Amino acid sequence: MRDVAIVAFAQSVHRRRTDELSEVDLLMPVLHEVLGATGLKANEIGFTCSGSADYLAGRAFSFTMALDGVGAHPPISESHVEMDGAWALYEAWVKIQTGEADTALVYSYGKSSPGRVRDVLTRQLDPYYLAPLWPDSVALAALQAQALIDAGDTDEGALAEIGARNRTAAVDNPYAQLTGDVPAGDHLVHPLRTGDCPPIGDGAAAVILAAGDTARALCERPAWIRGIDHRIEAHSLGVRDLTDSPSARLAAERAGAFDRPVDTAELHAPFTSQEVVLRKALGLGDDVRVNPSGGALAANPIMAAGLIRLGEAAARIHRGESDRALAHATSGPCLQQNLVAVLEGESAHA
Repeated sequence: MRDVAIVAFAQSVHRRRTDELSEVDLLMPVLHEVLGATGLKANEIGFTCSGSADYLAGRAFSFTMALDGVGAHPPISESHVEMDGAWALYEAWVKIQTGEADTALVYSYGKSSPGRVRDVLTRQLDPYYLAPLWPDSVALAALQAQALIDAGDTDEGALAEIGARNRTAAVDNPYAQLTGDVPAGDHLVHPLRTGDCPPIGDGAAAVILAAGDTARALCERPAWIRGIDHRIEAHSLGVRDLTDSPSARLAAERAGAFDRPVDTAELHAPFTSQEVVLRKALGLGDDVRVNPSGGALAANPIMAAGLIRLGEAAARIHRGESDRALAHATSGPCLQQNLVAVLEGESAHA
């Protein structure tokens, strides 16, 4: 296995609406920033991979237009996943492992503002039994929250505290959309209140991966990917225990998260109830700082929020604020798909 690290991370300021910006306009400053952080030029990147969703854009193969932000020349080795950018990072990591590239640019973006996200996300449900009923993303998350309450794992007050803690942490995050003292609000779908749900917004993110000595040359303190894995639950919600996440636990185990304690965890938990599930599945105690960036409750650009969790964890390692961090990304209803990566600083590299 080759040693691969995240050597740079950049993201946009996440906003409720960016009507004046196209996807390319949203991406270009982020791509320029992440390349500038390493001094690399586009023709020095070995592989480029992106993550996005045509459903958000409302047109097929929308990612090909976003490639204008990377540049039409010189020709590049490029791929795309119809998923959160965290899965694009996984593909890029595999590409580097094969030896076909030493560096990779990974980016993702999402503009949620043009449509009604709660309806758009129903298109990822089981097309035969569930999607025809049009249960939206908040309603499904509410089912999970109620299951946790019925099991005695949490209550509405505890969920409100999770929301408050995340958004208080986000006060120091200049890219966050929703920060500070945000009211719990009224019930949106019982038992979830508006404060238990993520903001809707537009945003983009990018990271650069590099292998071995190349990573050390590009970054003073690379965030080494010690392990990364992703797993999936059954598509049908009716056969799953919504109070647990076996796929997240298995991904963490395969990534080596349980080998040694982590000091930081960036969890992709768009709903407060999902943090309860993930903390249990990943065995995170009170000694672990969870979502110091504010997490997805502070900014949730769909298709980029998972990659941002990896980027935020890596950035803390770059700054020397963390030695061993866990980063998590999810996709699908009620934590259906989960990716876990373990990142370490150079001082922890053995």
